Amino acid sequence: MTSQLRQDPRLPGVTYHESAYIDGPVEIGEGTRIWHFSHVLPRSKIGRGCIIGQNVVIGPDVSLGDKCKLQNNVSVYPGVTLEDGVFCGPSCVFTNVINPRAEIERKTEFRPTLVKRGATIGANATIICGNTLGEYCMIGAGAVVTKDVPAFALMVGAPARRVGWMSKAGMKLGADLVCPLDGSKYREAGPDKLEMIG
Repeated sequence: MTSQLRQDPRLPGVTYHESAYIDGPVEIGEGTRIWHFSHVLPRSKIGRGCIIGQNVVIGPDVSLGDKCKLQNNVSVYPGVTLEDGVFCGPSCVFTNVINPRAEIERKTEFRPTLVKRGATIGANATIICGNTLGEYCMIGAGAVVTKDVPAFALMVGAPARRVGWMSKAGMKLGADLVCPLDGSKYREAGPDKLEMIG
């Protein structure tokens, strides 16, 4: 209901549900919507036109690009950076420490995770910290990413392995490496590298 959506003069063009918490100082771009029970922690930066689903936690000190979509129950911890157009499926997980223990504080050991432009992370996937997900890659539902992911790679399983290539438009590429949706063309530039050529 629109009566439950709020606007704050400090955040022009941003709407958020009355149950959401936004701690200052933050930067949130115009057109971003934040839904039920979500929490944006201090010093986080969220780009323009993002959709933040229910029960999402962002920050502190986290950066999201423009037009990112975070589905329900996603937490983006310090050290994680999402570039423009990243899709995070429901309940996907980012870690920030390799060897956590409840009795040992390891906040100085956070490893950075970079998710590059246009990447898609499926529901319930786990992204182990310290890795980079390449542009327009697609991580299948439930996959566990334990190493860097090439651009356009289709990754499935635990641990995740590449089982194919995806186009920028999000279609699986066949042997001809031509997108069946928009006709864009790709070429393999190495054993684990794909490039868009037109």
